[in-house]
Amino acid sequence: MVNIVMFIAECLKDRTGQILPTNRNTPSPIDPETIQVPVGYEPDPADLALSSIPGQEMFDPRKRKFSEEELKPQPMIKKARKVFIPEDLKQDDKYWARRRKNNMAAKRSRDARRLKENQIAIRASFLEKENSALRQEVADLRKELGKCKNVLAKYEARHGPL
Repeated sequence: MVNIVMFIAECLKDRTGQILPTNRNTPSPIDPETIQVPVGYEPDPADLALSSIPGQEMFDPRKRKFSEEELKPQPMIKKARKVFIPEDLKQDDKYWARRRKNNMAAKRSRDARRLKENQIAIRASFLEKENSALRQEVADLRKELGKCKNVLAKYEARHGPL
């Protein structure tokens, strides 16, 4: 009988080990952002390098969250028809300055898109691992809760309600 009472008292403890009052109906609120889930996830350093901006801190998939707007698919924009420039206008320095400027802008745009795609892929991989770990934790907690309910039901059947 003493073992059962000790087991029930153990079941009534919160995560910090303090015994919860028996007249309490609801758990205390927990900020979801403060929960740390142990996830066995170590991204490949090469992938992290491809998803980090050189000279800045490394991309951390555990901390970086993307907004709905950032994750929206970009619309397909129909490419404009090429306008061929006559050879005599290509001799102009102004034309070549514009070409260089446009080429650099296109490269920056492609690099930024590639960086963001890499970051999203690494974050998605981390979230899949975290989701798996959370599902396992929920399964374990449900199993433990089932055991506690079973013990409590047996106790109440033998000695009456608490």
